[in-house]
Amino acid sequence: MKILLIGEYSNVHATLADGLRALGHQVTVASNGDFWKNYPRDIDLARKPGKIGGMLLMAKILTLLPSWRNYDVVQLIGPMFVELKAEHNFRLYKYLRRHNKKVFLGVHGNDHFVIDACCNKKVLRYSDFNIGDQMRDSDDIRQWKKLWLHSLREKMNRYMAATADGITPGLYEYYACYQPVFPDKTCFIPYPIKVLQSPQPEASKEPPGSRPLRVFIGISKGRSVYKGTDIMLKAAQHVAAKYPEKMKLQIAEGIPFAQYEKMMDGSDVQLDQLYSYTPSMNSLLAMSKGIVVVGGGEPENYAILDETELRPIVNVEPTYESVCQELEQLIMHPECIPTMKQQSIAYIKKHHDYLKVAMQYISFWNRRFH
Repeated sequence: MKILLIGEYSNVHATLADGLRALGHQVTVASNGDFWKNYPRDIDLARKPGKIGGMLLMAKILTLLPSWRNYDVVQLIGPMFVELKAEHNFRLYKYLRRHNKKVFLGVHGNDHFVIDACCNKKVLRYSDFNIGDQMRDSDDIRQWKKLWLHSLREKMNRYMAATADGITPGLYEYYACYQPVFPDKTCFIPYPIKVLQSPQPEASKEPPGSRPLRVFIGISKGRSVYKGTDIMLKAAQHVAAKYPEKMKLQIAEGIPFAQYEKMMDGSDVQLDQLYSYTPSMNSLLAMSKGIVVVGGGEPENYAILDETELRPIVNVEPTYESVCQELEQLIMHPECIPTMKQQSIAYIKKHHDYLKVAMQYISFWNRRFH
C-alpha cells in the first residue's frame, strides 16, 4: 500500500510508519514532530510563531498538495492534524478525501467526542475532565471545552467522523467515547512500540532494595495540572523526602524526546497520567525498557486487550494519597519489582510490538476497502 500519515502525537505515527515499512509498504509521515518533542518525520510541518508562521506553513502545504494525492490510505492523527486554524484543517480534509482512496481519523487526544463524552455523558468514572459527577476545573480544561464544544472545531470533528472511512482510537478511553456513536467503523488499535533487544542499561540491573528506587516523572509544558502530574510530583517528592535512603527522584520537563528517553533509561519506576485508565505512549515506552509504570491500569485497559494474566501496571486512583500509598508499597516491597519489570516487557511484546500493531492497521484498512 501507499500510505500517508499526517500529524503526530507522542511518536504514534513515526513508530507506526517504521512498522508499516518493515512489512513492505510505502509510507510518508508529514508532521510538526509533536512540537518540542521533535519526533522524526519525512515532511516537516513545524510552524514558526505568529501570523507569519501560519502563512508560511499554509504556503508550504499548498505546494505539497499535488503530492498528497492517489494514496491508498491517508490517516490523520486527529481532527486538528496540521498546526493551522480549524477552517484550514476542514478544507484540507475535504481535499484529501476527494483525491485519495480512503481517509481514516485517528483518535489520540482530546477532541469534541472525547470531551463531550467525559463532560456531558460521563462515560468514564474519571478522566481529565471529571471525577465521578464532579467536573474538574482549571484554565486548561476551560480552554479545551471552549475549543471543542459549540464551535467550528465541533462541526469539523462531527463531519470528519461521519465521513471518514474508519476511526482508530489508540486508548480504551477514546474507544469508549467514540464506539457508542460510530459502532460500525470504530476500531481500537493499541499504540505501537519498538521493543528493544536489551531493555535496560546494565547499571539498572542491580536489584532494587540493594540501592535506592529510581523514580522518574516527565512534566509536559503547560499540561501538568490538566494531566495530574502536579499531584503525582508532589506525592513523589513527599515519599522521596520521607525515605531519602530508599528513593531517588528524577524530573524531566519540556525537553525533546531523545533527551527525555535518555533521562528515563535506568529508572525502576515511571509516574504518568493520573487521570488515565491506560498507559500512554511514554508509559508504554518505559514498560518496553522494563520500567514499572505507576499510573493508569484499570480493568478496562486489560479487558480491551483480552489480557487475563499479565498485570504489570501499578494502578492509582486519581488522588495524592493513592500515589503516595502505591509508591510506599514499592519502596517497602522491592522484591516484587523484578517480576513486575519482566511482566512489563512481556506485556509490550504481546500487545504493542510495532510490527503486530502495523498488521492490525493493515487488517482494519483492508476491511474498510470492502
